[in-house]
Amino acid sequence: MSKTLSSHDLKKINAKKKQLTWGDVPPIYQLTSSALSEIDSILTHGFDSPFRQILDKETWNLPFLGGKRDEQGEITVQRKPKIALQHIYTKHSYELHCFPMINGEQMQYGIHKHPKCPFIHWEPESMQLLFRINSLVSFIIFAYKKGDAADQALIRFAHFKVMELIDILMESFEIVDVIGYNIAQFCQEIGLRSHVD
Repeated sequence: MSKTLSSHDLKKINAKKKQLTWGDVPPIYQLTSSALSEIDSILTHGFDSPFRQILDKETWNLPFLGGKRDEQGEITVQRKPKIALQHIYTKHSYELHCFPMINGEQMQYGIHKHPKCPFIHWEPESMQLLFRINSLVSFIIFAYKKGDAADQALIRFAHFKVMELIDILMESFEIVDVIGYNIAQFCQEIGLRSHVD
């Protein structure tokens, strides 16, 4: 279970960073904090995102999931859609990817009106990448070399925020697999390597 964090927590971490650096906050910290602020509001503000799109039951294959709409227009399903998630680390950023499951297989390509796909249409180009935290990998490496308490708090915030979003997905989906290191595990690997070097 993840710890629920809010934009208030992020503001407190940012205030601590300003205090520790006498207002001279490194650009890499600012980039990461800004990216996390966007993630923090993924369900409440802004443009439609793939994360919000896959939660929209209007996009689900209701006949396959045993779905129906009640008199108030609410959609309920007998079976949760099955998906797999993957933590992906690029040279600089972190991404969470999603794959629909068909007959126990992750779908890596576009699918339209497949009778066993949990979604009516699956378009990897616009739906697979649920969200990205720009600069997170660069920031983690920076923090492990010369970070302070605020840097560590920002990394913890990123980890808990991603886990919170995965928990939200678990309410609506059956997540059959989560591939790759979560942020805490990735940090442990970075920490181990720095001790070896």
